[in-house]
Amino acid sequence: MKNIVRFFSLLIVASFTLAVPAIAKDRIVFGGGPAGGTFQTVANAIQVYGPVKAMDFSLKAQSSAGSVENLRKTNAGRMDFSVVYSGHAYLGANGLMKNDANKYEDIRAVSFLYGAPAQLVVRKDSGIKSTKDLAGKKVGVGNAGSGAFANCELFFNHMGIWDNIERNAMGYNDAAAAFGNNQLDAFWIFAGHPVGAIIMAAQTNDIDLINLGADAEAASFFKKYPYFSKLNIPAGTYKGVDVETPTFQDSALWVANKDVPDEVVYQLLSAIYTDEGLAHMVAQKKTFKTMSIKSGVDGIVTPMHPGAIKFWKEKGVL
Repeated sequence: MKNIVRFFSLLIVASFTLAVPAIAKDRIVFGGGPAGGTFQTVANAIQVYGPVKAMDFSLKAQSSAGSVENLRKTNAGRMDFSVVYSGHAYLGANGLMKNDANKYEDIRAVSFLYGAPAQLVVRKDSGIKSTKDLAGKKVGVGNAGSGAFANCELFFNHMGIWDNIERNAMGYNDAAAAFGNNQLDAFWIFAGHPVGAIIMAAQTNDIDLINLGADAEAASFFKKYPYFSKLNIPAGTYKGVDVETPTFQDSALWVANKDVPDEVVYQLLSAIYTDEGLAHMVAQKKTFKTMSIKSGVDGIVTPMHPGAIKFWKEKGVL
């Protein structure tokens, strides 16, 4: 009898135990970008970092088309964090996005990540020496909805060739593959260098980069869009490109929805912006060498998240 009572007692306890699920961590979504791009590397790198994985919430990297999609989804709260170009954050906040008068006012900057330069890849024997030489050519212009696509459209329109090319909206890796198969004459990248897709293209093609800095300067591009800045892609960044290539860049920012708790933002910054955290980021991609306490608020021209303000004030940056 005692054994029967004990059996049913254990059965009741076991049933109760099975009926009570473990408490799940809150899910935090971090929007990245297309495969092969630096945006997605940012989200993945933060997701897998040990101290972040040990936090009271579960951070999940989510792929996307890129900056413009991230701006809209983060503003709507469908992403908690994401990577957005400073120019898009500024234009979005002021209702100045192309064909989109909406004001995306619920985005808050968290930190500067890196400068994202424009890179236009062609074959060395193509005869294409400037942006205007693309007229009539097949060009990969980035994913529709991405920052790469939006900035390509902006620049090419400014140069007067957007409507004179055969546009192919596709991600970086797809563009590199199509370029390698002679399905594209050129492809546009807007991401921190070195970019894996360009490295891939250079393995099977003799590539060159167009001097976009000279094109932009001649067309007064910087006067009209002052949030872009000049820089040079060092010689040797890509196989076969042995000269420095002038171009322009926007700042890639870590942003958050305004309703993300201050403590969550503060905890993540406190984990990533340590010697160990920054070393982890650089180990994922050399582009992140630009991340530092000193550069933490560079390129930010829109409101910051209160959790970020607290962190950067403590670091003496603000």
